[in-house]
Amino acid sequence: MDALSVLLQNVHLFETKYYRLNGTGNWSYSITRKDTILFYLVMSGSFCIDVGNGLRQAHAGDMIMIPNAQKHVSYALNHNGDDAQPLDELLNSCEKHTLDIDGHGDANSSLILIECKYDKEMVRPLLSVLPSILPELNDNDDGRFEVIDVEIKLLTLEAERERMGKTAVINHWASIMMIECLRVYIESLPEATENWLKAMKDPFLTKALIAMHEAPSQNWTIHKLAEVAGMSRSSFAQRFKDTVGMPPLTYLIDYRLRLAARYLRLQQNSISRISDLVGYASYSTFSQAFKRVYGVSPKAYRQQYQQETIA
Repeated sequence: MDALSVLLQNVHLFETKYYRLNGTGNWSYSITRKDTILFYLVMSGSFCIDVGNGLRQAHAGDMIMIPNAQKHVSYALNHNGDDAQPLDELLNSCEKHTLDIDGHGDANSSLILIECKYDKEMVRPLLSVLPSILPELNDNDDGRFEVIDVEIKLLTLEAERERMGKTAVINHWASIMMIECLRVYIESLPEATENWLKAMKDPFLTKALIAMHEAPSQNWTIHKLAEVAGMSRSSFAQRFKDTVGMPPLTYLIDYRLRLAARYLRLQQNSISRISDLVGYASYSTFSQAFKRVYGVSPKAYRQQYQQETIA
């Protein structure tokens, strides 16, 4: 398995919703969302999207990912979007997945908007280093992806029919869109970047990253990880820190505890079993490490999540 696949194996998109937005004339709207990843597929026409510190034009056949959605404004070309009206309530009450946005003129744009919830802890390190809009202008010469035509056809079919498994299909295709955006972005990273995702392209570091993610419970040491990477201990430790921004074992601890937090939220294993799964020899050691990062014990963390879910 490659490094990006391993990195994403515990990153799950869920509660995916999709909408078809048809704009006419000088249309515009704003959307405010928290803890969501948004995708746009441009079915026809063109439009502008402003995510605060990132402005982009998109045209028919383009796909856009907004990895850290807070508020963005979308509007027709040759319009400034200053009079954009919030679309959130209409989206929340939309039952037929289609909204017409009237700007008093001819039809000029048709978009598919997809919004997804995600596991914040598992995806946090990834989202922290992504730009506000993907792809970046130099990622893909014309903004198109090899899978875009297939995605548009599939999502169009799903939007037109009510069939069993629709939610599962949309969730899977949202994940595919995210992977496509991420790998195009990572492949385009220059060598002289401080973005830790360039480790995904390092032929030595990827071996160590894959090993840690595939077997987090193993008793890893710098020496063992260096052997996996095919490097000397000192060279590996320095290369990992320079590229990823932290020592290998610090990265491993961070991953173990984020994974433990996910297991606690899933509520499928006892806390002692989770301690074993993420590589801690005793519950007390695990509990102390978890509390240092999350401020509460694993038991209290699970109880808090249960209460929030019920509320």
